[in-house]
Amino acid sequence: MRLADATWTDVRDADVDVAFLPVGSTEQHGPHAPLSTDTLNAVAVAEAAAAAYGAEPRAGIADGVPRGEALVGPPIPVGVAEEHRSFDGTMWVSPDAFRTYVREAAASFPAHGVDRVVFVNGHGGNVEALAEVARRFSRDPAHDGYGVAFTWFEAVGEHAGDMGHAGPLETALLRATNPDLVREDRVDDARDRGAERWGEWVSGVNLAHDSDEFTDNGVVGDPTAGDADRGRELLDRARDALAELARAVADREVENDE
Repeated sequence: MRLADATWTDVRDADVDVAFLPVGSTEQHGPHAPLSTDTLNAVAVAEAAAAAYGAEPRAGIADGVPRGEALVGPPIPVGVAEEHRSFDGTMWVSPDAFRTYVREAAASFPAHGVDRVVFVNGHGGNVEALAEVARRFSRDPAHDGYGVAFTWFEAVGEHAGDMGHAGPLETALLRATNPDLVREDRVDDARDRGAERWGEWVSGVNLAHDSDEFTDNGVVGDPTAGDADRGRELLDRARDALAELARAVADREVENDE
């Protein structure tokens, strides 16, 4: 169920096991991919996983009682992205503001009886902050909620090593899910003027705080290596991983449960 399309009575009457809260970013993704790339990809994975969620019965129930639904909340489109501030159109908030907003938005779910939440992330800059959000959400004495954070490009097996930025993975997933938004006439130039690696590393330390210090056009990696077929494989892998995680979250006994 997509929350934004539902009525309040639809939500009241639904049997919801877990909520997915997509979290993305509005930031540069080279000359060929939209500023909304991270948000679009997080939503695509969340919606695919919600459709797949009920494929297995609840754990530990002999008669195979079916699961409820996975609810997909509206995406949070601005994240921790100040590293891209030199590129026009990029928006960002501080990590403190991001953590507070996302955690308080998620607290709406247990207020309506949906006490399990998975934060479905599409932006690398959000990873550290979302881990803390999930911990604080789960420890909050004001509700019985339990949450974890999931980043789709960390759950695609051997493909994960090709992540980059606006590179093969993000471009591939866009080509599979939102092909009209990829500026195909700019992909070759995106590759030719992009960087091969994120950052400037010495002794295991990245000397570059902002992305324009090592990439002229915002691209890291080869977007031509990410076609729609690869994108569909990435979506399948991320979907299956997220659905499996959501089942574990829904079935898990946690201390703050009644």
